[in-house]
Amino acid sequence: MTQEIRENLKYTPEHEWIRQDGPLAVIGISFHAQDTLGDIVFVELPKVGSVLVAGKPFGIVESTKAVNELFAPLSGKVLRVNEALASNPQLVNTEPYEQGWMLEIEMSQPDELKALMDAKAYQNFLQQQ
Repeated sequence: MTQEIRENLKYTPEHEWIRQDGPLAVIGISFHAQDTLGDIVFVELPKVGSVLVAGKPFGIVESTKAVNELFAPLSGKVLRVNEALASNPQLVNTEPYEQGWMLEIEMSQPDELKALMDAKAYQNFLQQQ
């Protein structure tokens, strides 16, 4: 599998991706993040109804290599979490942009999207790592 960066997404320096759908945003971790982490064995996500604050931790992802915090790329209320990850966390490895999504939020401050990287900026960011 090659390093995949999708044009229609925004990215954070912590390697989360964001897909905007009107006032909603779907969040997951990038191909680069899951590739670096290795085999993901556990994902802890917030409860539906939780309020996220941009830049603050919202959960953890545990792999065979390490445990890493997940950081909210945007502020908002959690509307849905990907329940499939509880029994099949490997979806984050196999389909990070599709079945491996983590949560959907209703953005409280959509202007925060402007601070995120587009695909080209994220590609440049990865090359400087």
